[in-house]
Formats: sequence, structure tokens, C-alpha cells
Amino acid sequence: MAVQRQPIHEIPDALQRVFAPLHKLALGLAVGLTAGLVVFALTAFHVVAQPPEALNIWLLSNYFYGYEVTWQGAFIGFWWAFVAGFAAAWFLAFLRNLALAIWIFAVKTRAELNQTSDFLDHI
Repeated sequence: MAVQRQPIHEIPDALQRVFAPLHKLALGLAVGLTAGLVVFALTAFHVVAQPPEALNIWLLSNYFYGYEVTWQGAFIGFWWAFVAGFAAAWFLAFLRNLALAIWIFAVKTRAELNQTSDFLDHI
């Protein structure tokens, strides 16, 4: 005699929050703004204080077109850091959501197959 399994339709709130998809736009904006503000603040500090033994932040011009250690460069650096941070965070959120969706689909499919594995025993 096989045990009848009842499907569980309610998922606890804690699990819903853990497996909730990331909002790609929100994460992209948050990381982009943070990266942009860091580059802007670092450049502004170097323009104002001109520390003698500081990092060579002018090397950012190799990655950010038009960047210089000037006030104009601070705004250009903010823009490029925002774009780079936004793109990276959006893509990471996309990949995480995709991997989570594939994993949930696989687990759900496996569970459904296990429920029907003894189907022929009941005929």
C-alpha cells in the first residue's frame, strides 16, 4: 500500500524571500550610483587635496574614455563608473535569476516525477 502524498501549496515567507528574483534595474542603479559616486569623490579629493603619495588614479583613463584628474574628469568618471557598475550588476542579477529559475524547475520536475513513479502499481 502506497502512501498518498498531499501537494504543498503554501510556501513559508522566509523561503519566498530567499528564492525571490533580484530586481535587475534596482540592483543596477544601486551599484552604478555607488561606483559613480566613489569615482567622483576620489577624483574630487585628488583635485582638492592633491596628496603627494596617493594612488595613480589617472590610470582610470585607460578604462574610462575622456577621464582626467580634473573637475570635468570627475563628472566623466562618474558617468563611466555608473555605466560599468550598472551593466555589471544588471548582468549578475540576470544570471542569478536565470540560474535560480533553472534550479527550481529541475527540483520541481524531479519532485513531480517522484510522485508519479509508482503510477502503474495502482492500476
